[in-house]
Amino acid sequence: MATAASPRRLIGDIGATNARFALVDGDGHIARTRVLACEDYATIDDALAAYLPRDGHEALPREAALAVASPVTGDAVTLTNHPWSFTVSGLKQHFALDRLVVVNDFTANALAMPHIPPAELIAVGGGAPVPGTPIGVLGPGSGLGVSGLVPTPAGGWEALRSEGGHATMAPSDERESAVLDRMRRRFDHVSAERVLSGPGLVNLYNILAEIEGVPAAPFTPAQIADRHIGESDPLAREALAMFCAMLGTVAGNLALILGARGGIYIAGGIVPRLGTAFAESRFRQRFEAKGRFQPYLAAIPTCVVTHPIPAFLGLIALLDQRT
Repeated sequence: MATAASPRRLIGDIGATNARFALVDGDGHIARTRVLACEDYATIDDALAAYLPRDGHEALPREAALAVASPVTGDAVTLTNHPWSFTVSGLKQHFALDRLVVVNDFTANALAMPHIPPAELIAVGGGAPVPGTPIGVLGPGSGLGVSGLVPTPAGGWEALRSEGGHATMAPSDERESAVLDRMRRRFDHVSAERVLSGPGLVNLYNILAEIEGVPAAPFTPAQIADRHIGESDPLAREALAMFCAMLGTVAGNLALILGARGGIYIAGGIVPRLGTAFAESRFRQRFEAKGRFQPYLAAIPTCVVTHPIPAFLGLIALLDQRT
């Protein structure tokens, strides 16, 4: 039971597909985690109301932090890949919160990185992280989140509020050039997110089928990523291989841009589920394929984050640092 000494706080990770909520006590213990399908609720208010206790026996939280899959540049927030919109002030008033912090979901993921247990990281090449240097974070899910951590003079971290997933995707070989050329006929801008996300994986598969002149199966992203389906469908196998290689290109770019000698961490809903298929892919080869800077990148570790909801750890850190 919550007490004055250990007040409960609400945290939420809001994506285009799912809204994940939990309560946190004063000692940082996470409880009552629940995952709600966004499509089941007309508004974020409805989803929050469905999650919060309504029987009157439990006190409602007075503080909350939400991570949302969209830019957060002011009071009004609209999800990038889902119809929900809200205002921070309106949500705060509606649920009688004393304090509400709203950040981009990958800002929260970045803030989580110093708190991820080693057992929830899978190394995929590189050396040891260099202490006190920037860290890069990215993750394909319903979209492509990108952020980073920059060390502060006081010994802490400042998270970047980035929309790097919408940077232009560049090809690295002729096959990728052919795929992206076709995609430019469909989209006014072919961002990294157009290929490095769940919908992006479907885009890759469909375009490869179009290039080969064969019918595309109505696969979901999970089916394209399924090794057993890949064994019988060469285009699904190629789409997944291209996805991993392109992610390596983008991750290497991020490492160079940030000088991320503290490491590149891959979260999101897709890569942690790939298991050995990701480690055996061209991701790391492509990560390092930057010509004269291959030795620089070869020293940078890349890790897959297997914690189920890393944004929760970042939101708790955010609430703690601003208390």
